[in-house]
Amino acid sequence: MVAAGGSSRMGGIDKIFAPLLGIPLLAHVLDQMESFSPIDRIALVLGPGSVDRGKDLVRQRGYQKIVQVRAGGERRQDSVRAGLDALNTSASCQWVIIHDGARPCLDGPMLQRGLEAARESGAAVAGVPMKDTIKVVTAQGLVADTPPRDTLWAAQTPQVFRFSLLWDAHQRCADPVTDDAAMVESLGYPVKMFLGSYENLKVTTPEDLDIAALLLQRRNIAGAALV
Repeated sequence: MVAAGGSSRMGGIDKIFAPLLGIPLLAHVLDQMESFSPIDRIALVLGPGSVDRGKDLVRQRGYQKIVQVRAGGERRQDSVRAGLDALNTSASCQWVIIHDGARPCLDGPMLQRGLEAARESGAAVAGVPMKDTIKVVTAQGLVADTPPRDTLWAAQTPQVFRFSLLWDAHQRCADPVTDDAAMVESLGYPVKMFLGSYENLKVTTPEDLDIAALLLQRRNIAGAALV
């Protein structure tokens, strides 16, 4: 679980611990990871100034699967590597799921789809087909190309990997990347795309918190109706 970002677009709010339906945003994600039975341990990676607060949250909510709460690094891949180190030293690990702590609308079915897709190729990334037409634009603001929309997906997390594969990628790839899938792709490994969710938004602005609250409320109402 990677949540070491600086929340630079949140107007001074630490988004990871921002209240969302009465509990910290991060707790929504950890609740889903904790309740997903194939997961047996969790490494939580936070910003250096948030580690103690994260440990307090773990104690308060009684999470049993979190083996370490660690400080992240300067780059996202450095933070992921810190989490991999924690899992690698705790016990043997066959599969690893990487998820952004700022995506609170994660659910069990999405995690299950990721595991099933990763078993096909060793690496899988959540995503959704693009709804908008995408334009490639030059530095001068001129449209240079319009890629076919039916080939474009917006990548999300969770991303699921055979642990040995991702560990190898982190040993060999030093160039900055935007996500772990890009690191694995750069070394020539196949990566399977599986369906995430249009509701699986990443909270980056205060307005996103309001949207996430509405989505989670709708999920809760739908779940109550099925009981």
